[in-house]
Amino acid sequence: MSDQLPKGGEFLLTDARASAGFSPEDFSSEQRQIAETTEDFVKKEILPEMDRMEGQDFALVVEKMRRCADLGLFLVDIPEEFGGLELDKATSMLLAEKMGPAGSFSITYGGQTGIGSLPVVYYGTTEQKERYLGKLTSGEWIGAYCLTEPDCGSDPLSARTTAVLSEDGRHYVLNGIKQFITNAAFAEFFTVFAKIDGKLFSAFLVEKGYAGFSVGPEEKKMGLKGSSTAQVLLQDVRVPVENLLGEPGKGHKIAFNVLNIGRLKVAATAIGMAKGAFAEAAGYAGERKQFGRPIGDFGAIREKLADMTAATYASESVVYRVAGLLDERIATLDRSGSDYYERYQKAIEEYAGECAIAKVFCTDILADVVDEVVQVHGGYGYVSEYPAERYYRDERIQRIFEGTNEINRILIPTLLFRRAENGILALHERAGAAWEEIRGAGMEGIEGEGLFAGEFALLGNLKQLFLAILEASWTARESQEVLLALADLVIGIFALESVILRAKKAYPGASSRKRELLEAVVKVAAFERAVRFHLAASRCNAYALEGSEMASMQQAIGRLSTYRQEGLLGSKQLLAKAAIEAKNYMF
Repeated sequence: MSDQLPKGGEFLLTDARASAGFSPEDFSSEQRQIAETTEDFVKKEILPEMDRMEGQDFALVVEKMRRCADLGLFLVDIPEEFGGLELDKATSMLLAEKMGPAGSFSITYGGQTGIGSLPVVYYGTTEQKERYLGKLTSGEWIGAYCLTEPDCGSDPLSARTTAVLSEDGRHYVLNGIKQFITNAAFAEFFTVFAKIDGKLFSAFLVEKGYAGFSVGPEEKKMGLKGSSTAQVLLQDVRVPVENLLGEPGKGHKIAFNVLNIGRLKVAATAIGMAKGAFAEAAGYAGERKQFGRPIGDFGAIREKLADMTAATYASESVVYRVAGLLDERIATLDRSGSDYYERYQKAIEEYAGECAIAKVFCTDILADVVDEVVQVHGGYGYVSEYPAERYYRDERIQRIFEGTNEINRILIPTLLFRRAENGILALHERAGAAWEEIRGAGMEGIEGEGLFAGEFALLGNLKQLFLAILEASWTARESQEVLLALADLVIGIFALESVILRAKKAYPGASSRKRELLEAVVKVAAFERAVRFHLAASRCNAYALEGSEMASMQQAIGRLSTYRQEGLLGSKQLLAKAAIEAKNYMF
């Protein structure tokens, strides 16, 4: 059955009109209740205490983490047999989103529920799970993840931390330094990556109480000041051999597979941060007066609100579509057998590219949103009395977490090339045909029909154009500049498709007012994606081609990335008016 499910990257080759994906409108009553519980917790118990947390009152942070445990917020990804709920990825992302406005606390929470506990869930033995998961889900222990080192960030396999088997064979002795460790100051449980005998990259479960284990001073950070980030120092730390996680030399599987879900959670958290920041701007625009009028009456502010609305809608559409893809594939797995989590990880790995797309897209959108939120506030956005300032500072790390956006951008086309070369996707054949079309009589534009006809036509044209550019760039795929440009094309296609599919599905059951808003948000999002696609395609063309071939391709780029945007101004004004009235994001 899983063979009938969409393959990772296959969206580039298929007609979107035949597709449907999971979206926020599909949340069940149970999912909405969990979201409401989390949202209430953040509003009533976290946001009022942000100043104390920003002052690094870690006792308060731990207290609030234990409140999360009381509310069951640590149970979503934990297997039922170990006291968890083991809910779907859409629910897991929804909790991450609702925690997003909590800023630094959302990172503490994410460290616990994601990289702090998932390595044990996915790779731990039954004994390891029994020993540690209960303490993590109850909040008795806080977890942390030690991968980065002072001299290795984006290249974790170059780690210098070592593990040597003791003479009696009962312990691994760990030595090294880990850098930028979230939750370090108050965590009791650490997943530490080290090389056995300096060669075999492996993972170990390390308790804070082990002799030789210590935590360095807090880093003085730009943002996320209420979270703990410090070095972890390992000096002859004796770790019982039974605390080796997974197999010797297979630590890379743990590190990279956990990061796939981690990237999607970062994207979901970014949505929550964007919504929280946007609400501040929408409320302020309706209240702040200049020249005798609310600043929300002015077109310069309205356009910002409209663009932020469309961008946030696109982010939501991307994250929950990817979560739905993961859930569909995981649902086909036979849970029996000791290799369940191995198959589970392969199911997630199928959409590693889509997880990277979500991470890059949503964190880039967040950066745009918080920048505009500060701008809407003017000088007040620059002072800490207003939340806009905190959102601005806290955003910046999101484009560095879980692999920088540059690393993730390079990963996206690299995975596509690999899948094409392995015969999983017929990219090379389709790309070659598209390239020949460009070089011949010229590629014909696709005509649209039905609901969102113009946007579907644009999407089809962008896919064909991408394939032609991909073929033209095939021999230049070792160039990072080319890979980065190709990634922007792929991201744009996936985002636009996610927006259109979501709006099309929601449209029939929507009120007349909601239909107007859906039409407006699709138009604004499509215009933005077309403009950005044109820029990235032009970059790639300039990097990969020369002479007449470059000229022909540029003509095709201009023709096929053009979007008929009649009514764009009216659409932006409608979205802005709705945002000011709601004082919030309204989808």
